[in-house]
Amino acid sequence: MAHTQMLEAFPKDLGGIDTDKLAECIAACFECAQVCTACADACLSEDMVADLTTCIRTNLDCADICVATGNALSRRTGYDADVTRALLEACATVCKACGDECAQHAQVHEHCRLCAEACRRCEEACRALIASL
Repeated sequence: MAHTQMLEAFPKDLGGIDTDKLAECIAACFECAQVCTACADACLSEDMVADLTTCIRTNLDCADICVATGNALSRRTGYDADVTRALLEACATVCKACGDECAQHAQVHEHCRLCAEACRRCEEACRALIASL
């Protein structure tokens, strides 16, 4: 996994962070951001787009927060556990909300089912990293 290799290549040991959990969380954040963006786009192409406005907004919020979290987690310099924990909590919260919203449409829209799954994986990865801090 490229995330793990990059984290291990960092020249200083900042200690206290499980590198495997960190790499899994970074990968989950970026995957979730991509899937949420694609789901929002797919929702916009649905005939019943008016019924999906909450889903679209939640997808876009989730994508933005996942990207910000993944980027911040990728930077090891100046690590602040309180900031990291707050970002992870926000990401887990928005992933739960987006996963719940997409799950409501999963029976009808495959893209929503896939998005709900990605959101659940990211939420779990964030919570696992929080628990290891």
